Amino acid sequence: MSEVLQIPQRGTVWRRPGVLSAIALVAGSLLLGACNSGKEDLAYQERPVEQIYNQAMDYVQDSNYRKAAPQFDEVERQHPYSVWARHAILTAAYSYYQTNDYDQAILAAQRYISLHPGSPDTAYAYYLVAICYYEQIVDVGRDQQTTQNALKALEDVVRRYPSSEYARDARLKIDLTRDHLAGKEMEIGRYYLFSQQYVAAINRFRIVLDKYQTTTHTPEALERITEAYVALGVRNEAQTAAAILGYNYPGSRWYQDAYNLMKGTHSEPEVDKGSWISRSWDSVF
Repeated sequence: MSEVLQIPQRGTVWRRPGVLSAIALVAGSLLLGACNSGKEDLAYQERPVEQIYNQAMDYVQDSNYRKAAPQFDEVERQHPYSVWARHAILTAAYSYYQTNDYDQAILAAQRYISLHPGSPDTAYAYYLVAICYYEQIVDVGRDQQTTQNALKALEDVVRRYPSSEYARDARLKIDLTRDHLAGKEMEIGRYYLFSQQYVAAINRFRIVLDKYQTTTHTPEALERITEAYVALGVRNEAQTAAAILGYNYPGSRWYQDAYNLMKGTHSEPEVDKGSWISRSWDSVF
């Protein structure tokens, strides 16, 4: 069943080759014969489990996930202790995901994790939760709670299933998610800097150095810290930020800006080992 539930990456190949055929293969091993009642009214009407499941699988074969998902839910509702129900929960989650109903997909996947923590397919359930959050990440101008949820869920996948194919993809997405969160801190920091609230700005840029130091935003964060400390007249911290920037990103435009700022104060970039910037940097590298 685990091969069935590999979700494709949107924006590249919408559905991986073989996904639907794998679903059909697993279904064939479970089903006694194809049945389709032709009824789509989900008001409670007791039906044999194979009839409900077959109808849901027919919808999946037709890529009609919007109709498939509630049918899989019906399997669990009417026959909660059957082997069919275990497969139905996760396939419902997958179907909800395909219709962009992320909330329902997350609920179904989390229910599967709760009910079947030792199942081989639980790794996929964790991954599906992470992907649902990941695909809802919004631009840095908006609240980033969903991004935080995505990061936590992706890290769960890597921590629990480090050797799985899901972990390999999750690691790539963790880097992108961390970069996004760093971008949010940079946006707020710039606002404070341009408003001449220098201490508040430094605190935001410090978060980038402390938590997101390996992201693409680090060179700018160091330059902005240099800028803020120059404005405050705290020369040793400004020199340290500029020196670390120059040592690690010598060809960046951010270092050129920081160097010019230091020249304007008749100072040279120089590392102060007692600076919090040095300590923060050394903690990672």
